Amino acid sequence: MLMRRTTLIVLLAALAAAACGKSASPGPAPTSTGMDACAKQNLQLVNAGKITVGTSNPAYPPYFEGAHTDDSPWKKNDPYAGKGFESAVAYEVAKRLGFEKSEVAWVESPFNQSYAPGPKNWDFNIQQIAYNAKRAQHVEFSDGYYDESEALVAKKGTPITQATSISDLKPYRLASETGTTSYDIITNVIKPTKEPGAYNSLADAVAAINAGAVDGIVVDYPTALYMVEVQQVKGGVAVGQFPATAQSEHWGMTLVTGNPLVTCVNHALAAMKSDGTLQDITTEWLSKKTSIGAVPVFSQS
Repeated sequence: MLMRRTTLIVLLAALAAAACGKSASPGPAPTSTGMDACAKQNLQLVNAGKITVGTSNPAYPPYFEGAHTDDSPWKKNDPYAGKGFESAVAYEVAKRLGFEKSEVAWVESPFNQSYAPGPKNWDFNIQQIAYNAKRAQHVEFSDGYYDESEALVAKKGTPITQATSISDLKPYRLASETGTTSYDIITNVIKPTKEPGAYNSLADAVAAINAGAVDGIVVDYPTALYMVEVQQVKGGVAVGQFPATAQSEHWGMTLVTGNPLVTCVNHALAAMKSDGTLQDITTEWLSKKTSIGAVPVFSQS
C-alpha cells in the first residue's frame, strides 16, 4: 500500500510539473516598455522604415532654407535641404530616433491640418504650431522646442508705426494667417475696431500689406525679423512685440493622439536641450540671421 501511494504522489508531482512547463494558451506577445519602445524598429510609423514629417508649403525662412529646384514640389525653400530652424530641429530629432537623413520624408500639410482630428499621413508635424488646450484636444503635442513670441510688421512712415501700446493699434486694419496664434492676438488681445484680414496663407497676408489693403500684419517674432531683414514687406519695420502674457506657451510638434512616438520625440528634445544642441540650432538659424536692432514691447494700455 505504501509503495502504491508513493508511486501515485510521484505521478501527480510529474503531472503538475508538466502543467507548469506549458501554458494552456499562448497569451499576448510581450510589448516593449521604456526606452525599448523608442528603438527604431518599435516605433509606430505611417511608413515603415522612415520618419515622415509634415509642414506647410510654401516653406518659409528662417524655418526652412535651401534652394528650390525645378523638380521639387516645395515652393520657396525645400525642407529636404536640412537648413533653417525647423528643418534642422526635425532632422536632429530624427537622428536621435535612429534615422539617417535619407530616411526622413517630408509631406505637405496645411497649417490647420497640423492640429485637426483624424488620421494623418505624417508621423509628426512641425510648422510653428503654438500649444493651446483647444488644439491639444485633437492631437498630441510634444514638449516645446521654442518659446513663442509675436510681433507687428508695418510699412515705414505709416501712422501705425507710431504705436507704442496695444490700445494704439485698435483703429487699424490688421491681418494674419487664419487659424494661427497671430490671428488670435488680433481678435482676442488687440480687438481692433476694423474687421481684421484673415488670410489662408502667410503669403496672402504679405501680399495684402504690400498692396496697401491692410495697415499691419501680426506674425511670430522670428518671421517678423526676417520679413524686415529681406524686405519681404516692402519698406517694412518691426513696430513692436506683444507682451509675454499675450502669448501661447510654446511651439510643439504635433502627433496623432495616442501614438507613443510622442514620448520618444520628447526624449530626443530633452537630450537636445541638455547637451546644448537645441540652443545651438536656435542661435544659428534665429539669432544670427538678422541685423535688426531691439524691437520694443507694446505696453498694455
